[in-house]
Amino acid sequence: MLSPATIESIVRAALLEDAPWGDITSDALIPASATATADLIAREAGVFSGGSVFAAAFALTDDSVKTDLRVAEGSRFAPGDVLAVVTGPARAVLTAERIGLNFVQRMSGIATVTAAYVDEVAGTGVRIADTRKTTPGLRAFERHAVRSGGGANHRHSLSDAVMAKDNHLAVLTRSGLSVTEALIDAKGRLPHTAHIEVEVDRLDQIEAVLAAGIGTIMLDNFTLADLRTGVAQVAGRATVEASGGVSLDTVRAIAETGVDVISVGALTHSARALDLGLDVRIDEA
Repeated sequence: MLSPATIESIVRAALLEDAPWGDITSDALIPASATATADLIAREAGVFSGGSVFAAAFALTDDSVKTDLRVAEGSRFAPGDVLAVVTGPARAVLTAERIGLNFVQRMSGIATVTAAYVDEVAGTGVRIADTRKTTPGLRAFERHAVRSGGGANHRHSLSDAVMAKDNHLAVLTRSGLSVTEALIDAKGRLPHTAHIEVEVDRLDQIEAVLAAGIGTIMLDNFTLADLRTGVAQVAGRATVEASGGVSLDTVRAIAETGVDVISVGALTHSARALDLGLDVRIDEA
């Protein structure tokens, strides 16, 4: 997902947004011959993500700028740790500084939140997954960050897999077909490789969905008691995903009901940017 082409496309757009006609501050104040060294410093503990994106911000500004990443993706760090060192023409380093920081702070924040959820369910065998509640245009970056934190990705887009929700089922059954018949009919129009997930919000909906041979069933906003009952009812006939009302305070109890996957929108839509700083030293021209 995080291919070089994707990184370049997104980072170039961000650089263009930030300096559409160049960085007039650096051009006016910094000699063209000056060089700089900049340390990416952790101001708080966290999990690292976005090193290649951070480096691209500088390289795409000036390919003579070099970034030495000191920690790997998914590595945990402490306050004061040096995460990367950037060296090169001072003007370019200062021009790219904010874009590089914005991305690595955001991605490391998501990785850190994800790791906290993953830690909470340790030993249960449950997979923590993201959702499509991502920043438009930044899904590839944010979902990479989820994986850096030990989480898993849900379907990347509407084109990847079928996920039928209540509105879809209402339309499907309008012709008079039962839910089971409508899902079987829909399966017949899909490629055999297409994965199908169906969302239910009541226990009495489960059996009709399972009868259609659906691969994943999502139990949406179920109580803990109903989750346990739902897992027992599915009895291994499909992957069971829990969603809705998930927080760090509730995720362990949800995992202990026996579900296979817990999807958490907060991994991406509510993660704050981590406090990372770039300490820049300008060398004499």
